[in-house]
Amino acid sequence: MLCGGPGPKRCEGDMQIPEGFYKIILFNPVSDYHLSMMINYPNKSDKILGCKRPGGLIFIHGNCVTIGCIPITDDMIKELYLICVDVKSGKSAEIPVYIFPFRLNDAKMKELETLHKDDRDLIAFWRNIKTGYDLFEETRRPLNVEIDKAGSYIIKR
Repeated sequence: MLCGGPGPKRCEGDMQIPEGFYKIILFNPVSDYHLSMMINYPNKSDKILGCKRPGGLIFIHGNCVTIGCIPITDDMIKELYLICVDVKSGKSAEIPVYIFPFRLNDAKMKELETLHKDDRDLIAFWRNIKTGYDLFEETRRPLNVEIDKAGSYIIKR
C-alpha cells in the first residue's frame, strides 16, 4: 500500500485520501477549517476491502491544510458549500462526490498500470473506478452506483 500517494484509503492513519464513489452526508458551517462537508467514508466498498479500522470523519473543507481530508481554498469551499446547500434545499436526495487519483483517461490509466505493475489489487481497483469515470465523462450525469459483495463498484447505465 502506498503512503499518502495514489490509491484508496483502507485503514485509519494510512495517510490516504479516499478514492471511489461517495456522497455528502453532513454540512458544517462552523468548521475549524472555515466550512466543511462530510462524505460517507467508509462506504460499503471501503468496509469490505479495508482493514478493521478504516477510519472516518473525512471532510471536504477550506483552509487548504489536511491530515487525510480533502482540502481546498477558502474561496473554493465557499462557492462549493453554497452550491451544495442550494442543491440540498431543492430536495435532492443526495449529492454525489466522485474521487479519483487523477483524470483517469486511457493515457493516464496506462501510465498508472506501468508505474504500479506489481500491485494487481490497486490496478484492479483503478480499472473498476474508471468505469464510473468514463461514464461520467460521457454523460455528465450523476451515476447509479452499487457495491457488490466483493466490494467492487457496479456502475449502471
